[in-house]
Amino acid sequence: MINLSVNVNKVATLRNARGGDEPNVLEAARTCIEAGCQGITVHPREDQRHIRTTDVRDLAPILTVEFNIEGNPRPDLIDLVMEIRPDQFTLVPVEADEITSHHGWNIQKDQKVLRPVIEQCKAAGIRVSLFMDAIPEAMADASAIGADRVELYTGPYASAKTDAERSTEFARIQESHDAALDAGIELNAGHDLDLNNLHRLQKLEGIKEASIGHALICHALYVGLSQAVKDFRKACGQ
Repeated sequence: MINLSVNVNKVATLRNARGGDEPNVLEAARTCIEAGCQGITVHPREDQRHIRTTDVRDLAPILTVEFNIEGNPRPDLIDLVMEIRPDQFTLVPVEADEITSHHGWNIQKDQKVLRPVIEQCKAAGIRVSLFMDAIPEAMADASAIGADRVELYTGPYASAKTDAERSTEFARIQESHDAALDAGIELNAGHDLDLNNLHRLQKLEGIKEASIGHALICHALYVGLSQAVKDFRKACGQ
């Protein structure tokens, strides 16, 4: 079984498009929790285009499930993470003007930035996950700098156009999964996962959590938020 962490960024995107406080991010999170999700994920970007710092502070005291904050290791976000003390901090590389994250860390190149942040978070009792491409040989690198988990970037698998391409990308995920377990590191998965491709990840027993936002919120437009969470829980093997 894979735990489901619902990313509520898209709820904030819709709210910010009109102004005001509807849809309400806190109420959306409560609905997801009542429907049985095991976590709530937010990615407060520097431009505050969806989740805002105030949302993070408002969410933290009401959550009865795991809280996962995503983002790059910029000083203001590190300060916020140290203030909030979420269950998990997922470090994600961010590029200027990107619409969404689209690649993982290069540990060989980025370790000088990542290592002190990992040490700071772990000293504060915060689990650290690194957003990584499905490159088997990179899993040991993530373990070597102290990460607790790797979140495998599943975008190439999810966007594969043919069965052959999909099988190739899934094989890379499986090889990375096995390499991570050999290196003693746990796994999460995320990016573009939906009801059509999520079920296959159930075969990989080492994957602890899937973080899903866009596809779940889109599905919720048709079936309602509570039912969408239940449908995705089923796809996670729950």
